[in-house]
Amino acid sequence: MDCSCFGVLQSHKDNKETQVQELTTNNVKLFSYNSLRSATEHFHPSNKIGGGGFGVVYKGVLRDGTRVAIKCLSAESKQGTKEFLTEIDVISNTRHPNLVQLIGCCVESGNRMLIYEYLENNSLASALLGSKGKRAPLDWPKRVAICLGTASGLAFLHEEAAPPIVHRDIKASNILLDENLHPKIGDFGLAKLFPENVTHLSTRVAGTIGYLAPEYALFGQLTKKADVYSFGVLVLEIISGRSSSKSAFGVDLLVLVEWVWKLREEGRLLDIIDPELTEYPESELLRFIKVSLFCTQAAPTQRPNMKQVIEMLSKGVNLNEKLLTEPGVYRSHRSKRLSSGSLKKSSSTRKKGVQSVNPFATSTKFESFQSVTQMLPR
Repeated sequence: MDCSCFGVLQSHKDNKETQVQELTTNNVKLFSYNSLRSATEHFHPSNKIGGGGFGVVYKGVLRDGTRVAIKCLSAESKQGTKEFLTEIDVISNTRHPNLVQLIGCCVESGNRMLIYEYLENNSLASALLGSKGKRAPLDWPKRVAICLGTASGLAFLHEEAAPPIVHRDIKASNILLDENLHPKIGDFGLAKLFPENVTHLSTRVAGTIGYLAPEYALFGQLTKKADVYSFGVLVLEIISGRSSSKSAFGVDLLVLVEWVWKLREEGRLLDIIDPELTEYPESELLRFIKVSLFCTQAAPTQRPNMKQVIEMLSKGVNLNEKLLTEPGVYRSHRSKRLSSGSLKKSSSTRKKGVQSVNPFATSTKFESFQSVTQMLPR
């Protein structure tokens, strides 16, 4: 095990196996397997708080009383130990109030684990979409704060992190909530730690059905705009209180973005609002819905970047809806249906070198930047 770049590890070989002791690196603490096993009561099932394509997550208490979330990675990276730890150190430097903080890791006996700060209110999926007993009371101001905080964290990953990070799996279960329900994006950069053939969906694509940008799901075209698409879906979930990956809507069994587009064409956008929301400023809520539709347009070049999204969400603006096109939709292999052939449109646009009109760049598209602050009764 070559860990020279992290300092000298004190080790012993009672059974000819290196026992890695805890040590402090520049930003990350390296934990022994035994210390994490003790922190989780031998990874007792009662301490399991989550899981997914990349591993199982347990809550634990360290020796100093710190509560943590421990993710046991389910796939072995092709990286060597030194490279793995170096990349962990890079991720640990990526700090922002809306990103879950990575505290440390474990690399021992074939085990690879990541140790994160523990967040009291679990995930947005639990608070918003879970069973009634697990849900948190989310009024409109709290939902706005979750949207804006998530957008801020994502903009940081895209524009300020060095190197930039495309998350690839923005969804409600990866948005964690602290004791004040402030959002923090989890698993950012985690996809960087895995070989390309270890994914949620196929040998080419990592992500979750219901959130996947079609150009990424079908053609493996991964850009920041794939995250923008997923964020747009997330905003629709926050407004509707409905899951994009688990629900179908109407007699045609539409996915969430299709259903919202259909309601828009019928002039019934308010029908998507979560029944739990009893008070909200209608104009602001409608603007959030429309911003999500801009984020989920079929052509990636038609979607705003995350800094533009923050501006659109933060200020009372009038959007140029004439430039809004139908969402692109990816369906699993069980259904080949796509939304309106719009992927062909985006492909042909790129081939011809035609630049899409930017609906967010000039003041003629935004008539007013006054924030909406007053809560109005429904």
